[in-house]
Amino acid sequence: MDRCRKRPDSDPGGSADPEPPADKRPCTADQSTSAVAMAADVAAATAAAAVAAAAPAPAEQQAPLDMDTSSSGHAGDGDGDVDADDGDGDDGDDGDGGSSYESDGDGSVRAGGGGGKFSRMVAAVEADGAGTDAVLAALTELCEALSFCTEDDGGYIPTEAAAKALVRLAGGGGDGGGAVASPDEMLLAVRAITYLCDAMPRAADAVVRHGLLPVLCSRLLAIEYLDVAEQCLQAFEKISRRKPTQCLQAGMITAVLAYIDFFASSIQRVAVSAVANVCKKIPAECSQFVIDSVPMLCNLLQSEDKMVVEKVAACLISIVDSFSGSVELLDQLCHQGVVEKVLPLINTGGIASLSASTCSNLIGLLAKLACTSLVAVKSLFELNVGSTIRGILVSSDLSHGMPYLPSENQNNQVNEALKLAIQLIPSVARDVEDTHMVLAKEKIIVDEPRFLCQFSRDILPVLIKAVNSGANSYICYGCSSVVNNICYFSKPEMLQDLLKETNISSFLAGLLSRKDHHVLISSLKIIEILMQKLPDAYLGSFIKEGVVYAVEALLMQDDCSKSSPPPSDGTEQSENQPAIRSKPTCFCYAFDSRRSESAETRTCRIGQGNLFNFARHVKTTYFTAEAVSSEMGLTEILQKLKTCCAVLNDSADKSLNQDGLQNEEHLSNILSEVMMELHGGETMTTFEFLESGLVKSLLNYLSNGIYLQVDDNLKDHNADHFYAVLKRFQSFAHICFSRMEQGWGDMLLTLLVRKLQSALTSIDNFPVIMSHNFKPRNNISDIPIRHSTITPCIRVRFKKDEDETNLSSYDSAVNLEISSSLNSIEQFLWPKVSTSTSDQDTESSPTSVASESKYAEDDPQERDSSPDSSPPSEGITRENQNSPVEPCAKKGSSSSAGGQPERNKVIGTDRAVQPKLAFSLKGKELDRSVTLYQSILQDQINVGADVILDTQFWRSVHDVTFRMAANPEKDDCPDSSNAPISTNDSKTGLMWQALPSFSSLLLGKISCKIDRSSPSYDILFMLKVLEGLNRFSFHLVSNERNHAFAQGRITNLDDLKPSVSSVPLQEFVSAKLTDKLEQQMHDPLVSRSRCLPLWCTELMSTCPFLFSFEARWKYFQLTAFGSSSIQHGHMRDTSGNNIATERSPSFSRKKFKVDRNDILVSAAKVMRSYARSNALLEVEYEEEVGTGLGPTMEFYTLISHEFQKSGLGMWRGELPCEARTDKTHIGPRTVVAPNGLFPRPWSASVELPSEVKNRFHLLGLVLAKAIKDGRILDIPFSKAFYKLILGQELNIYDINSFDPELATTLMEFKALTCQRKYLESCSTKECQSPSDLSYRGCRIEDLAIDFTVPGYPEYVLSLESSSDNVTAENLEEYVSFVVEATVKNGISRQLEAFKSGFSQVFPLSTLQVFSEDELERLLCGEQDNWDFLKLVDHIKFDHGYTSSSPAVINLLEIIQEFGCHERRAFLQFITGSPRLPPGGLAALNPNLTVVRKHSNNDAEDDLPSVMTCANYLKLPAYCSKERMREKLLYAITEGQGSFHLS
Repeated sequence: MDRCRKRPDSDPGGSADPEPPADKRPCTADQSTSAVAMAADVAAATAAAAVAAAAPAPAEQQAPLDMDTSSSGHAGDGDGDVDADDGDGDDGDDGDGGSSYESDGDGSVRAGGGGGKFSRMVAAVEADGAGTDAVLAALTELCEALSFCTEDDGGYIPTEAAAKALVRLAGGGGDGGGAVASPDEMLLAVRAITYLCDAMPRAADAVVRHGLLPVLCSRLLAIEYLDVAEQCLQAFEKISRRKPTQCLQAGMITAVLAYIDFFASSIQRVAVSAVANVCKKIPAECSQFVIDSVPMLCNLLQSEDKMVVEKVAACLISIVDSFSGSVELLDQLCHQGVVEKVLPLINTGGIASLSASTCSNLIGLLAKLACTSLVAVKSLFELNVGSTIRGILVSSDLSHGMPYLPSENQNNQVNEALKLAIQLIPSVARDVEDTHMVLAKEKIIVDEPRFLCQFSRDILPVLIKAVNSGANSYICYGCSSVVNNICYFSKPEMLQDLLKETNISSFLAGLLSRKDHHVLISSLKIIEILMQKLPDAYLGSFIKEGVVYAVEALLMQDDCSKSSPPPSDGTEQSENQPAIRSKPTCFCYAFDSRRSESAETRTCRIGQGNLFNFARHVKTTYFTAEAVSSEMGLTEILQKLKTCCAVLNDSADKSLNQDGLQNEEHLSNILSEVMMELHGGETMTTFEFLESGLVKSLLNYLSNGIYLQVDDNLKDHNADHFYAVLKRFQSFAHICFSRMEQGWGDMLLTLLVRKLQSALTSIDNFPVIMSHNFKPRNNISDIPIRHSTITPCIRVRFKKDEDETNLSSYDSAVNLEISSSLNSIEQFLWPKVSTSTSDQDTESSPTSVASESKYAEDDPQERDSSPDSSPPSEGITRENQNSPVEPCAKKGSSSSAGGQPERNKVIGTDRAVQPKLAFSLKGKELDRSVTLYQSILQDQINVGADVILDTQFWRSVHDVTFRMAANPEKDDCPDSSNAPISTNDSKTGLMWQALPSFSSLLLGKISCKIDRSSPSYDILFMLKVLEGLNRFSFHLVSNERNHAFAQGRITNLDDLKPSVSSVPLQEFVSAKLTDKLEQQMHDPLVSRSRCLPLWCTELMSTCPFLFSFEARWKYFQLTAFGSSSIQHGHMRDTSGNNIATERSPSFSRKKFKVDRNDILVSAAKVMRSYARSNALLEVEYEEEVGTGLGPTMEFYTLISHEFQKSGLGMWRGELPCEARTDKTHIGPRTVVAPNGLFPRPWSASVELPSEVKNRFHLLGLVLAKAIKDGRILDIPFSKAFYKLILGQELNIYDINSFDPELATTLMEFKALTCQRKYLESCSTKECQSPSDLSYRGCRIEDLAIDFTVPGYPEYVLSLESSSDNVTAENLEEYVSFVVEATVKNGISRQLEAFKSGFSQVFPLSTLQVFSEDELERLLCGEQDNWDFLKLVDHIKFDHGYTSSSPAVINLLEIIQEFGCHERRAFLQFITGSPRLPPGGLAALNPNLTVVRKHSNNDAEDDLPSVMTCANYLKLPAYCSKERMREKLLYAITEGQGSFHLS
């Protein structure tokens, strides 16, 4: 029974907490009175339920209703004023006025009897001498009627009479000679007032005039009846909206908060909502009423109710805003404990529990206090606020800040934290009005140096890290300003101590590479301070890290800008570069806590030319020629590197021009010397690394001199070029892998990767482009088809090339959907400009464009479903960049496209087939594999523009020139020039062209559309080479061992197999680029349209290893399935490790029944029907009641186990029936594959059984659907099979991953064949005869090996020679045939069936952004390390259990002691899958929850039960750990295989 609320909205928090029961009321009321009150409550509750939908929303939605009730639809508009002025008349006028409406009504029941009904009820309430029962009945009827009222009914209510009578009863009814009111009368009177003020906010004026506020306060300060007090709080909450000042002056805050702890949480929320209402704008004369109540508010910040804390925080924020102009009041607030209570809330733990906006506002509260109150500054320093700010900056993603100055409603925690830091350490630039406060703060810092020291130690490292990680200019300016202030106020000794652990020089060099003048000025100020205080310590470092060079480059930029003439036509500039901001954003006042005037209206402190003048001052004062030259000894390493690079470049060019390969040993020594510099005693800085040109020289050397060639002509690249690149590649690999025996951390490969990563981080060529205030709204797009779309369109005007004579003009501007490709544009434009159809098209085009707005107005909803049809699917193919020429090839004729796609694929050419039209933007021809939207953005990036996707960008018209496409030259089609590249070097035993790093060096470029002149291109190229070396390290080292054995440097076959230490993939991940990609994908426009800037798609296609696994997973979800199937909220939930959670509940679900005993047949039916669907599959088993997540997860687990059974003809290692074992955890008929499953070979001469083909087809469907739906499989594939899924080609070395014994034998045989060839090539007669070669002391012929695949005697290998057995002469042929049968021809048909099934769900090529290990993680999850703390952190305990309960501690200990099989069974019992999702326990969604199970019987005999759909374990409280273990093991063992109600 809801006794104190009219309807749910009276509770601002929307809490469902029940009201206090009747027995909580005082026992003073007699039984009959209580019964009447109960009846009144029921009536009121019934009325509340009936009008819940009509309840006015609190706060902002209430405001319009508070203004005037004359907007009523009644005939007498002036009647609203009658009530307002009713105090001047008598009660009879009110009644008469109300009755007069009865005849003026519209004939409805409400209007017909409204006035008389209310007058009658009010008269009954105020009648003198009426009995208690009559008054209660009248009050009950009045409450019920008022609960149905709206503000339009205000004219019917005699407001003054009602207010007077109700206030009298609420006060006890003792005045005027009447009888004292009963508790139930008081309750109903206050409730009627609450309903009256809710339905008619103006009534608050009347009840206040009649003295209600003191009555309510007295009822709260001396609580006699709890339900009356609760209703008083409800009334205060309504009245405070209209009369906040009067409530404040009446002492409402003290009265409301006096006994707030005695009320239920829902009533506490009402109370603090009332306080929040009166604190929104506090008059100066009422300040003392608030100050006295601040301690009570601060105590409520420790409440366990989050909504109460949020409301109290809002109160304090409003109070500080109101008092911001008074130092004395703010000091009083600080003395009342505001700082001490607020600061713990905004630590990392508090941020997790409170809303982001509340946390930001609380940090802003502290910043405002620190701005004006010295007491606050001292308190914050004493409480070590630096650690709090550090926690905020660390936990927040600093690279996800705003791209420009945020407005007031866009403040975030980082912004407010930087404001707070700047207020604590006063700015060096003193405004006139701030001088006194700055000097006072400076005195605090000087008097207490420990404050500055501790604060700086906490915050300096994270500020520097924020800038280095790629934060935007706004955040960079804030960070650099704080660093500048710290350096200014620190003494030299302290400053040197603070900066000894940070590379401040590199930090400053990074700041100087920014374009914003505010950031540059701030960095120059830091340089000046350091050179004034510590010149000897930092001059040499500034030279080595490139700070001096950056200052000189800045001045050179100024000189160039002075010498170059300004743009001649401002209009043309604006049209061609619509996104460039003519007026840069001013950051001077961005972190000012005072908001008296906006930053836009204040004068920027950086005047015209001040930046360059200051830079010139710094250079001439501190970086004079004499000072710099005296420190040049520090750049000796740079000179040495440049000398070595020059030698490499010269020799590379010579060797290319000469017939033979010369000086390779000398070049190898030079290369080794250069690489050893990375490991030398003297540190090579990033600046020296980049400035030396080492990367470009290395690439030029390794590519045999073609890297620096401008043209793409490969016709001169003969076999000599191939072997030159091969020899240098092998030498480079040998050097990179040196020191491998000491671990991967000391390898030169690792050191070079780290140096390249630092260089890539210092080069900021990949800006994040954010949409400004993007909101989905209907737009009409002309291209690719005319339809309505919710994403913005770009405006394009197509202009015919001046020299084009065969096409017609088309000058009308059109709307282009941003996902449209150039092929779509051509399809739209070609019929309108081709000469055959130009007449009618050019006449009709203006009409169609002109009717655009009419179309949108006539039927805006008609085409709403079309935007997500064809364009998004086109965008998927384009963005993945899997086959950029595929769309063109389909459109083009067979003659024009013949052989071209394959050529583009092999040599990485960026050009694609151009069948009809060629397009250009600003004179540059556009790539057809890139969208026009991407090209426009990239053009703005190339010219150094600050690209902001705001209204100005979308309204701008972009000119695109078109002309007839030139026919592809016939000379470009043949692939003869690529013959050396695609030739397999049989002498080496390795398919070199299959190695991506080697093939890129062979061509001298990578298939990436990033400008080759950019320094980032060199770094990306080298990183790609090194990543390929690392990925194929086992292959390369094994191949080198083979050659060493052939040449006699290794004599023991056991030494052939290397022990390889690979560099972890995490070393190749760029944290900066990962952050930028995450930020770009978080942009609402990108998540809606899937249109990413070009650098995102290009880097992901060319160098996916640069991004973290989690970022690539999100990219894969976005591009493979699109925004229509992966919601932005889901992507936010999966940040971090949780990457395989449920999709949005709005997705449709397909339920189906399966037969547990025939799971593969059921799976085949399901996948045949629903695999292509976007709906989530849900399973229900026949004759079982369970459905949902748990049964579905078990369904995929059962399928996984079925595919592992022997006898299916699918996998290597299948055992005959008598040899099957029971030792595995899956079952007695499981394939034995300790290294993972790999397809068994089937001879090409034998037709592949249809059931085998169908099973692989089904397997592909199941795997694809599992990935799409986020399900986990329990099937252990080998690494080689994952490579096949990813489209990689296998060779002899990959056999080691699934059959090490076979691989070892084959590699030893291969080594023998290499040795035999080497001996045959020897000219000396003393060498051993090839026929005498033996294998471990035995002649090859004596091994009696026949020409069949080992383990598969039915698979007979074709043999050119007449011998049936393997001999020394045909050993190489035998090895080649076995490898072909094992990893190529023998499994090709199975693989094709698998791919055909997989591709029906989504393109298999989209998975190529992952490695084989990551693909296994996606499909099969991971096994987590369950230590005690991790279990406590990621398991939720509820409903009778806490983390310290004895039963819980026993459970955690038992889980830790579980073995592998028991842990798998435990997981499957709870979740339906024996494996955890990627991310482990932390990623389990829903979280694993353990609750206490209550039983009517003896708990010791009860069993644990689960709800798998919620990962919910119901555990009885057993008396001992042993008993719990026994019951738990029994449950997880016997409880498998069915789903029933628990």
